[in-house]
Amino acid sequence: MSMVLATAVVAISLATPMASAAPVSDGGPPYPYADCLAATKQKGESPSYGRWHCDQLVKKGYVLPPNR
Repeated sequence: MSMVLATAVVAISLATPMASAAPVSDGGPPYPYADCLAATKQKGESPSYGRWHCDQLVKKGYVLPPNR
């Protein structure tokens, strides 16, 4: 049992630095808040629903918070 635990600890410690070294600024998320609002308007959402939708995406980390 201790061999399995030791193997798991080694696997996790080897995987952690690899995940943190991945490039983040490749044009992917997080997107600007204004782009989110423009996309919701283009999809036909009402302004109030679009703001709610973008606020939910801010909470998940997909969209940057607005500059208010």
